[in-house]
Amino acid sequence: MALIYIPVVGIPAPQGSKRHVGNGVMVESSKRVKPWRQDVREAALKFYHGPIIEDAVDITIVFIFPRPKSHYGTGKNAHRLKPSAPKYVTSVRNGDLEKLERSTYDGLSQKAGGTVLQDDSLVAKNSNEKRYCKRGEHPGAYIYIKKLKNVQQHLRAL
Repeated sequence: MALIYIPVVGIPAPQGSKRHVGNGVMVESSKRVKPWRQDVREAALKFYHGPIIEDAVDITIVFIFPRPKSHYGTGKNAHRLKPSAPKYVTSVRNGDLEKLERSTYDGLSQKAGGTVLQDDSLVAKNSNEKRYCKRGEHPGAYIYIKKLKNVQQHLRAL
């Protein structure tokens, strides 16, 4: 199987804690999670046309966030990044990598309404980063997925 590439346009949102609203109903604390999962599902439908993956996978995700206005100069320099503007996202508001991964994996997982992976437990290896947009880039994510056939064959042999 070749490398699967799924570009997602949207604002990445971390899957946080759930809160109890009564009668045993639990809802996401963040209102941003549902739209992000939907963006992931729509991108997966558009860019992946294969069968649901039922094997161990290696996933790499590059989460891309819009830069705040404070990263840019003022006046005639309003379109230029300040030399002090960071490359990587470290703000608490944007979430930690683990929570971003969880919401994105759910968007890919068949058990949560996705169309790529049978279940997010199939993610056996990953590499992720979160950074700010480069010039001309949209916020969202670049998702790369590849099967780990040797790992799955090894596990079956045990």
